[in-house]
Amino acid sequence: MDSRTTNLLLMGLNHRSAPVEVRERLAFDEDALEPALRRLVDHMVVREGAIVSTCNRVEILACTPDPQAAGEKITTLLAEARHVARPLFEPHLYTRVGKEAVSHLFRVTSSLDSMVVGEPQILGQVKDAYAVSSTLGALGVILHRCFHKSFSVAKRVRSETRIAAKAVSISSAAVDLARSIFDHLDDKTAMVIGAGEMGEQTVKHLQSNGIGTVLVTNRTFARAVELARQCNGTVVPFDQLHRHLHLADVVVGSVGMNGYLLVPAVVDEVLRERKRRPMFFIDLGVPRNFDPRLNDIENVFLYDIDDLEKVIEDNKDEREREAIKAESIIAEEVESFWAWLSSMEVTPTIIALRDRAETIRQKEVEKALASMKDLPPQARQAVEAMSAALMNKLLHPPIAYLKASGRHGAGPEAEGVSTVRRIFGLDEDA
Repeated sequence: MDSRTTNLLLMGLNHRSAPVEVRERLAFDEDALEPALRRLVDHMVVREGAIVSTCNRVEILACTPDPQAAGEKITTLLAEARHVARPLFEPHLYTRVGKEAVSHLFRVTSSLDSMVVGEPQILGQVKDAYAVSSTLGALGVILHRCFHKSFSVAKRVRSETRIAAKAVSISSAAVDLARSIFDHLDDKTAMVIGAGEMGEQTVKHLQSNGIGTVLVTNRTFARAVELARQCNGTVVPFDQLHRHLHLADVVVGSVGMNGYLLVPAVVDEVLRERKRRPMFFIDLGVPRNFDPRLNDIENVFLYDIDDLEKVIEDNKDEREREAIKAESIIAEEVESFWAWLSSMEVTPTIIALRDRAETIRQKEVEKALASMKDLPPQARQAVEAMSAALMNKLLHPPIAYLKASGRHGAGPEAEGVSTVRRIFGLDEDA
C-alpha cells in the first residue's frame, strides 16, 4: 500500500454526543459487524478499517486517501447497515482526522473518554473490535500498529497512574472497604442477603478480589439458588439467616423491605459466638436493612449507601487528578506513533529522490565521458567523484528538510513531502 496518500479518520458518536435512543439504534451486534466491515473496506476510499461498538459508543476508524469521501461513505454505511435515517444521527457525529484520530483512540482505550474514567471494560472491548477486523483482513500495517500502540498506551497509563486504583461504583467501593478492614479476603466468608442486581454485582467484586466463601440468602429461594450457582456459593434459607450469621465476616444487605433486618441485640449475640472477631456490614438497601446503631458495637464496621457515595465521590476526584497525568502520557505516545507514521512517508521519498538524482547523474556522466574517449582513467574517476559530490550537495537541503518533517511528526499528508515530490518530479512515471 502506498502510505503517501493515506490519512487516518475516526467518525462516531458516544455517550456525550448522542442520547441512548440514538446509540442503541446504531450499535452493531456480532452478526452485523462482519458484513459492515466488508462494505466499509473497499481498498480505494477506505483502505483499512475497524468498528468499535459498545453500549456507550459507535466509532469507525479508517485509513483513507480522501477523508471527505471516506466520511460520506461511513455516514452512508451507518444509515444503511443500521436502517436509521441520516438526519436522526448525523447531528450527533464527531470527526477526528490525523493526529486527533490517533489521540482519540488512545484516550478511548485508556478509559479517559469513558462515562466512568478509569473503568477497565473498554480495553477489552477495543481488543475485541481489533480482533474481528484483523480476522476479516480489514486491517493493514497502519491500523495494526495503531491498535497495538493503543493497547500499550493503556497499559502504561494504568501502570504509571492511579486512574483505576479507587472504586467508583457502589459495589466495588464496598468491597474495597472490606479489603481495607481485613487486609485480604481469601480466608473470609461473605453472606449476601438479597439476590438482586446490587447483590449480584457485589458478589462479582468479592469474587474478583478473592473472597474465600459466599453464602447467599433471598426471600425467593429459587433466585438465591441461581446466584449461588453463578458464584459457586452456598444457599442459606432466608428464615435461617440469623443461625448462619456467625459464619460471615462480610455481610451484604440489599433487600427491599420496611424495618431493620439486623438490630444491635442480634449482632451482639453473633459477635459473642464469633469470639468478637470483626464483622463488616455493607447496607445497600433503601430503606436501610441494618440498624445504624450497629456502628456503636465494638469490632463492627457498618457502611450504608450514603457512606459509599461519599467514598465514590472522593475516588472520582482522585481519578480526575490522575487523568491529567494520563493525558500527558497519551500526548507523548501520539507523537511517537506519528513520528513512525511520518517515517513511512519520508523514507520512501528520500530513497526515490536519491534514485532519481543518481539516475540523472549517471546518464549525464556517461554522455560527457562518451565525448572524451581519450580521457585517462584518473580523470574519469575525478569526473565521477565531482558529479557525485555535486549531487550530494544539491540533495542535502531537501533531504534534511524531509528528515526534519519526519522527526516533527508532519504526517502522511505533510505539505513538505508532497512539495518535494512535485519539485523533483518523483511521481511523473506513476
